[in-house]
Amino acid sequence: MRNPFLIAEKVYLRPLEVADAAVVTPWFNDPDVTRFLLRHQPMSLHAEEEFLRRIPVNENDIVLGIALKETDALIGTAGLHPEYRCRSARFGITLGDKSTWDKGYGTTVTLLMVNYAFETLNMNRVWLHVYEYNPRGQHVYEKVGFRVEGRLRQETYRDGRYWDVITMGLLREEWQAAKS
Repeated sequence: MRNPFLIAEKVYLRPLEVADAAVVTPWFNDPDVTRFLLRHQPMSLHAEEEFLRRIPVNENDIVLGIALKETDALIGTAGLHPEYRCRSARFGITLGDKSTWDKGYGTTVTLLMVNYAFETLNMNRVWLHVYEYNPRGQHVYEKVGFRVEGRLRQETYRDGRYWDVITMGLLREEWQAAKS
C-alpha cells in the first residue's frame, strides 16, 4: 500500500498526488463516468494537475484517491467537503476505472468516508446529491443508511431532457443506531 490513510479489506484511501493526474484526467473526459458527475467541461491534464496541487492548501476539504490493495492501482476518488460550523459534510465519490464498477467498492468507500466524517471529524450530518438516473448510486447510499431528504426537480439537463437531482442525507444518530 502506498501512503494509506483509510484502509478496508480490498481497497484503501490515500492522498492524491500531482502525478495521479495522468490517471484521473481520462476519467473526467469519459462520458460514461461524467454522466454521474456535476462536471460538464472537458478536463485537461494541466487543469487536473493544478487542482491536485491545491488540495493540500485547502484545510477543510478531504479529497482522497481510491486504490486497490492488491495492486495499488488508483481506481477512483472520494471526498468530504465539511462545513464545520454546521457540522455537516457533502460527500462525493467517483469510480473512474469502469472495470471496477459493480464490485462493492463504492459501498466500501462510502462506509469508510461516512465513518471518518462521524467518528473523526465529529460531523452531525453527511449529505450528497445523486441524479435520478443513477439507481446504482442510490442503492449504495441507501445500503449505507442515507435517506432521501428532497428532490431538486428538473435540476440538470442531460441526454436531451431534464432530470431531477435527489438530495440524500445521513445523521450521526442514524449512523450510530445502525452500527449497534
